[in-house]
Amino acid sequence: MKTIIVLSGGLDSTTLLYKLIAEGKEVKALSFNYGQKHVVELWRASETCKKLGIEHKVIDLSNLKELVSNSALTSDMKVPEGHYAEESMKSTVVPNRNMIMASIAIGWAVNLDYDEVALGVHAGDHAIYPDCRPIFIQMLNDIAHTANFKPIEIYAPFLKLSKGDIVKIGTELGVDYSLTRTCYQKSEEPCGKCGSCCERLEAFEINNLVDPLIYE
Repeated sequence: MKTIIVLSGGLDSTTLLYKLIAEGKEVKALSFNYGQKHVVELWRASETCKKLGIEHKVIDLSNLKELVSNSALTSDMKVPEGHYAEESMKSTVVPNRNMIMASIAIGWAVNLDYDEVALGVHAGDHAIYPDCRPIFIQMLNDIAHTANFKPIEIYAPFLKLSKGDIVKIGTELGVDYSLTRTCYQKSEEPCGKCGSCCERLEAFEINNLVDPLIYE
């Protein structure tokens, strides 16, 4: 099985990368600069791929920022603090982000005659992000089967799992979480206060583990 993974550099997609390798799949990684504040995540993704010997491409979509600026991740809008499930976290939605990235990944998979595109979406994303919900993944899979002569599978094994479940899997796989970036802030070190940081810290705590990152 040959797979393109959409790799953000965060905890979820990095764990998925390790999982794909453990499953014996041939993998290439694709990351995107879409003008996000936390662009440092791309450096983390690159470091992980270097460590694992995985081909990694970063696609420059920074001009897209002008078209999807109604988000705290792509504008001067303040990134909200607090729990991930809070209503305020909806300001971190980037319009149609996963559809845009998945479409490019599908195109690369078709071009390479690969079999699937892997996404690290998980159950904790469902409340806030419409393009992380099961119905979206199902419909994306349908599109990936029909948009080209070469049908592509969408592989999202964490779709019904929590971030705590993912950390448990990643720990068993030996994921180097010190090379990941989850925080939505622009700062070099994670803030520990935004919803994404809070969810990550909870995931390690649930597993009786200490997050290797140093927080502000």
